[in-house]
Parts: sequence; C-alpha cells; structure tokens
Amino acid sequence: MNTINTNPSTRMAAYLKKIATGPHLSKDLTHDEAKDGMRLILNKEVPDVQAGVFLVALRMKRETDDENKGMLSALREATRFETVSLPEIAEIADPYDGFKRHLPTSPFLLPLHAACGMPAISHGCEQVGPKWGVTHKQIFRAAGIAVDLTPKEAAERLANPKVGWAYLDQSVFCPALHDLIELRRLIVKRPAIATLEKMCGPIRAQKNHLFIGYVHAGYDKQIPMAARHAGYHSCVTVLGVEGGVLLPMHKAQSASVYANGGEDQSVFLNPSDAGIQTNLQYIVPSADCKEAMKEGEPDGRDLFLKEAIHLGLEALSGVRGAAYDSLVYSASAFLYAIGKFPSLADAAKLASAQLDSGAALERFNQASS
Repeated sequence: MNTINTNPSTRMAAYLKKIATGPHLSKDLTHDEAKDGMRLILNKEVPDVQAGVFLVALRMKRETDDENKGMLSALREATRFETVSLPEIAEIADPYDGFKRHLPTSPFLLPLHAACGMPAISHGCEQVGPKWGVTHKQIFRAAGIAVDLTPKEAAERLANPKVGWAYLDQSVFCPALHDLIELRRLIVKRPAIATLEKMCGPIRAQKNHLFIGYVHAGYDKQIPMAARHAGYHSCVTVLGVEGGVLLPMHKAQSASVYANGGEDQSVFLNPSDAGIQTNLQYIVPSADCKEAMKEGEPDGRDLFLKEAIHLGLEALSGVRGAAYDSLVYSASAFLYAIGKFPSLADAAKLASAQLDSGAALERFNQASS
C-alpha cells in the first residue's frame, strides 16, 4: 500500500480492512504496513477504537512473521536505548501482566545471574492486562529495590561489579507503549504486542542474551524469529510458569535455543541433571493467600508479595527448598543453553555455590542500599 499523502485514519482503515474481515477472508499485512500501523498507534494518530481493533484483529488472525517484525520495529523505534560497556548481559523476560497462581522467584534470578558472572536486567510495568497479576516491579519495590531508574542509571548498576543487575520500567524506556495500558484494559484480550514488548531491549551490551517464556503453542517458533530481528545474540525460549522463565521442576522439557547467532536448535533440559529431585511442579502460595487473591481481597496482593519475597530472600541466603531449587534450575538452564557450560550439572554447581556462599544475596543487598 502506498501511504504517501494518505492521512493516518485512512491508512489504518485500509489495514483493518485487510486483517479484520473474518477467519477466511482476512489478509496479511506487509512488514511496512504492520510497522506503520503500530507507529500510528504509538504516536496516537488514530482513534482508540481503530487502535484496539488493529491489536486484537492481528492476534485473532494469528500474526505472521512479517507482521511481528513490523510491529517490533515500531516498538523499538519508540524505545529509549542506553549502551552499557559490558561484553554481555542477560535479559530475564517474564510476562508483563505478572503472576496470580504461582509464587514467582524469577525476580531473584537477576542477582544470582550477576553472581554467576552474567549481569542481568528485567523490565516491565506496574500492572497490565489481561491478567493484572503481581509483577517484577511490585516485588522489587516491596523488597526495597529502586524501580524508577533511568536507562542510564540501570546501565550503571549493571556495570557496577558489586551489583551487576537492575530493573527498568516501561514507563521510562518506552512511554508511548506504556500509555496503551488503559486501551489494553478496555480491549480485555491479550493483544499482539504482549509478547513483542518483552523484546524492546532498552539496555544494549556487546552481546544481549534473552531468557523468555511462553504459554501458547507456536510461540516457541515466533519468539526466536523476533529475537533475531531485534538483534539478540542468543535466545532461550521455555514453556515456563504462567508464561515466564521459571521451569517446571518435576519433569524435563526441550527449550528452543539459538546461541551467539547460531542456528535454532532444541536443547533438552532435565531437572535431575541440575540435582533437582522433586515432584513439585511450581511454587504455589499458601491457602490463605490463594483464597485472598481469588476473592480479590485488598490484602491478598500484599500477602502474595510478602510470601514471594520471603521465599526469594531465603533462597538467596542459601536456604534449601523449592525456591532454592527453582532458582538453581532456571539459572543453570539458561547458562547451559547459551553455551556457558558444557553441562547442566556444571552450571548448577556454580549457581548453587553462589547461593550457598551468600554472593547472590550480597548482590541483592548492594542494589537495595
């Protein structure tokens, strides 16, 4: 479509005619059309109703690779990047809409990765739909960690040899995308950008390694494709708890991996190889917490946060248990998958040592001071 001298609303109307005409008649957008449509939404050049239809129709039609690449290009154009003088960093990409059914220890992976020699960052927002769950931002803030750093400040924390990790909020590094939260509440369903926003990559090192989860079939193929488009040197995609990076501890799975720009491959991950022996799948909140969250009681979220932080800090302190196992397994799986260790067992030994020695906890405490 030639968009020269065509006003934004007319361009968007043309895109909607292609993608929102039903399961049999809908047509795909080109990369440039998807990029232009997303850019129009981010720049608020079209009405919310058109923006909402665009985001939902693409998801219902099922996005093509070109459409995902186009939208991701627009998101990255709107991102405020900061370069850090490090050879490599890890991005822990949990779902922005958070967790409601399982206690996430994944925020505590960041200081553990830093202690293992891999500076790490996560990014997200306070809350977003469709889940409106407990997020990294909420957990870090409740634990006394700064959650409103600028990209430059986050890069400085990553480069600090005593810290080596940070959280960066979407409201800071991509305000235009963050401004769509209310629109996403109104459209209810998960939009096409829910996966792509985790690949904005606001902090850039010489090499960026992405650790990301998914829920729905097919995304184990789409995510590596999009990660390559975004310039990630490595990407480890796992079927984790509630779409996050925490791996189930009771059974093996295969992760979709490419490392240092190499070919896509399937990497087998078995918890027993990391020394994990349990029938527990994930870490669940207490009965009181689950009931409070289910009923939407005001103190339910506070109780959820308290339990998650308690378990996370216990694990960082070397206290053995489900949270400890979860951190060791997920951290070692990532480091092994991107080729940092010859075996999962070797990676797990290092991760365990950093917890047992208190090195990971010290990284956490340095960030809170």
